[in-house]
Amino acid sequence: MPLPDFKPNGDLPPGVHPAMLDEVIARFGQGSPQREAVTRRLLRIYRLVNATGMLERFVLFGSYVTSKEDPNDVDIVLVMREDFIIEQCGAETQQVFSHQQARKEFGASLFWVRPPVLFGQPVDEFIAHWQIKRDKNRRGIVEVIG
Repeated sequence: MPLPDFKPNGDLPPGVHPAMLDEVIARFGQGSPQREAVTRRLLRIYRLVNATGMLERFVLFGSYVTSKEDPNDVDIVLVMREDFIIEQCGAETQQVFSHQQARKEFGASLFWVRPPVLFGQPVDEFIAHWQIKRDKNRRGIVEVIG
């Protein structure tokens, strides 16, 4: 199912919208030099975390998945497998899992979790929470699949 059209305010309609990585790039990765730069950062992060073999969910939110011409960064939520161990990753990949390092090295606002840390909260509920904006309104977010 293709990603929905933007609402008049530039957000996707509320919901977690699944999309293949190629579809995400086609929809959000072009249109301005800034969008292209942010997309390169996103791809670098995706390749690093996917290469761990421990990635369960990769969710995008914030200005990158809106109609904003020049998003500042890419906002990402990662759900890693329960048996994921950061120390088994290479140095570059380890930086992804530090919020401060991810901001500095990758230009991304990155959050991650292993399911046991959710203390019984369903993963889908945890992910759905990222739809809530600072003003308490809901926006659509995108989950990269496949």
